[in-house]
Amino acid sequence: MATLRRLLARQEVIIALTIIILSIFIGLVNPSFFSIPNVFRILRSGIIVGMFAMGVLIVLISGGIDVSFPAIAVSAMYITVVFIRDTGIDSLVLSFVVAGLIGLALGLFNAFFIALFKLPTLIVTLGTLSLFRGLLLFFVGSQRIRIAEVSPVLSDLSRGNLITIDNPAGGVANLHIAFVFLVVLAVIVWLLLRYTMLGRAIYAMGGDLEAAERVGFNVRRTQFFIYGFVGLVAGITGIVYCSLSREADPFSIVGIELDVIAAVVLGGASIMGGRGTVVGTLLGVLLITLISSSLVLLGISSDWQRFVVGILIIIGTSIPVLQLRQRQRTQSAAQAV
Repeated sequence: MATLRRLLARQEVIIALTIIILSIFIGLVNPSFFSIPNVFRILRSGIIVGMFAMGVLIVLISGGIDVSFPAIAVSAMYITVVFIRDTGIDSLVLSFVVAGLIGLALGLFNAFFIALFKLPTLIVTLGTLSLFRGLLLFFVGSQRIRIAEVSPVLSDLSRGNLITIDNPAGGVANLHIAFVFLVVLAVIVWLLLRYTMLGRAIYAMGGDLEAAERVGFNVRRTQFFIYGFVGLVAGITGIVYCSLSREADPFSIVGIELDVIAAVVLGGASIMGGRGTVVGTLLGVLLITLISSSLVLLGISSDWQRFVVGILIIIGTSIPVLQLRQRQRTQSAAQAV
């Protein structure tokens, strides 16, 4: 019984049960929910949020917060596409390398102010969110560019499929190959957090920054890695998004930071730092994507999506606080006895 209580106290288990119950409910209302094409559609919809979430997870565990990653992604994506258009060099590998390096540079720009000047992470990234977008629109451009017109390679990637299955209702159901990017990135972050000293440093910083410094972790260097890594992930994700949407739009991905942070928090990461897992984050991404993708199936206006996400953020941040208070009351009662 005690084991069951401990299991149900884990936020990953709560989110998994929520996903199962919600799926059953949606499936009863609209049986097409369980169709293979719809499952593939949900997985495709979660690719971009999931990739962003892997970077945000590391930031939250370390006790920081980053809201500039959408601007980094858009900047890296658009500058890379303009580079391809102006130079005529159309290479898939080069596209990812250029976008990744741009994202890395912008992420290190954040780290410069956070690590060296010890400025609040939210303030810095709010500022660079506007800074990066403003510089992009003023110096690079603001016109939408169709990928098929400048990069046949990225256009081909947009049509690439990992799995193709015959659809009983007619046609075929495809799982986009970009899903591999999410899986690979999730494995990398899981290995980093679980098996490396760098991962231990990230958790230690979120638990107590000063204590992490006292035990010998190089906090400044770790912060440079964290925000550089987030920038790198954002740059690569920008190219993946560009391929999926088949266009480079400097006004795209606006507001996605709310969904991403909500997914990470719902998955068990603490806003205060020191907690969070890759599995929980992926479950949070699945729940957010499930809700966003299923409103139409339930006959609910998509305008309610922001409302639902806001409620989920409140719930996700409340559960860890309530669990902590319950543990503190239990410990106090035990000490009193």
